[in-house]
Amino acid sequence: MHFCNWNHLFVVPHDRKSLLKNGSVFVFRIQKIIGRHKQRSICWRNAICTHPQPTADYSILSSYPTSNKFFHKKPQNPNTKQNKISPATPMDSKSSISEVSFEFPTLFRIYNDGRTERLKGTETVPPSTDPTTGVQSKDIVLSPQSGLSARVFLPKLPDPTRKLPLLIFIHGGAFVIESPYSPLYHNHVSLLASEANVVALSVHYRRAPEHPLPVAFEDSWDAVQWAAAHSNRNGPEAWLNDRVDFDRVFIGGDSAGATLTHHVVRQAGLDGLSGTRIVGMILFHPFFVNDEPGKLLEVIYPTCGGSDDPRMWPGKDPKLGEIGCGRVLVFVAEKDFLRDRGWAYYEALKKSGYGGVVEIVESEGEGHVFHLFNPSCDKAVDLVRKVVFFINQD
Repeated sequence: MHFCNWNHLFVVPHDRKSLLKNGSVFVFRIQKIIGRHKQRSICWRNAICTHPQPTADYSILSSYPTSNKFFHKKPQNPNTKQNKISPATPMDSKSSISEVSFEFPTLFRIYNDGRTERLKGTETVPPSTDPTTGVQSKDIVLSPQSGLSARVFLPKLPDPTRKLPLLIFIHGGAFVIESPYSPLYHNHVSLLASEANVVALSVHYRRAPEHPLPVAFEDSWDAVQWAAAHSNRNGPEAWLNDRVDFDRVFIGGDSAGATLTHHVVRQAGLDGLSGTRIVGMILFHPFFVNDEPGKLLEVIYPTCGGSDDPRMWPGKDPKLGEIGCGRVLVFVAEKDFLRDRGWAYYEALKKSGYGGVVEIVESEGEGHVFHLFNPSCDKAVDLVRKVVFFINQD
């Protein structure tokens, strides 16, 4: 069995000889270094793996391993009886292909037969008209070929001829979980549309591991180009044709979505975006990588170019200063382990020769994407207020 001294991550082995037999239940034990408990057990029953869920929904996102030095191979003792499975416990072919080959606890599992099981972020809510704010939403398909889709939000305004800024929002979730249709992101983007008076396009990119990175980067750029094609007032979506001022476009995202956001704004700076002016970029608690990709990235981005890949390591990008917007707003949280990476991005951008204005805001005492889970707290309200000012200050 492979194990690590990191709090959660483990890999279930392919070979059953490393399983511990206890009736029909096989128990994997991982020594826990961090936390209140000395040991965590994960039970395997009928080839289904279960484990305790953390109390904080996104606490796992504050534990990305940054180096493979944490992974070790547990020595096997061939003379130990528990290392062998009794012939009295048959393992049929169905259970064999249902074994877990990789697990990122609280996020997802990959089985030997290629299936992916998401452990959270699967709940959805339908598009609707918000009874309090009057914000309307609907789901649209951007590309029938790839399945790229989005949820678009339209705020309630007394003047139907008024043109509004466009916010293109790219959700987080480790490139694996969540969607624009989840309650977290539906409510958050609807709130931004209402408070900032923007048309919002919330992008549903294809997610890893079924679609390994860089697919999400490509989908996000395709979505931005799709939106920009409406600047001639002849696109497939009427809300964009009729209601958007394409000289006031903003792109934002949180966590992994902030990584995607940086990429598309950089791409716009290098390649241009016809008929569209990106005024600003908003990064909520961005997930950028340090010197090594870590185990998660190895699984979801197997072709990653290492520290030379500007999509994951923008601080080392010689073209960082060429991002295609005039203003940048970066949010970090004091108790988020990604905090230092957000600050490093801010400092690198300031030193890159970027000709625009960059600002960073730190929320004291808060953790990763706290504003999604507690949107009514004072600091989340203040965060939204800063976004509204950033969008409407011109």
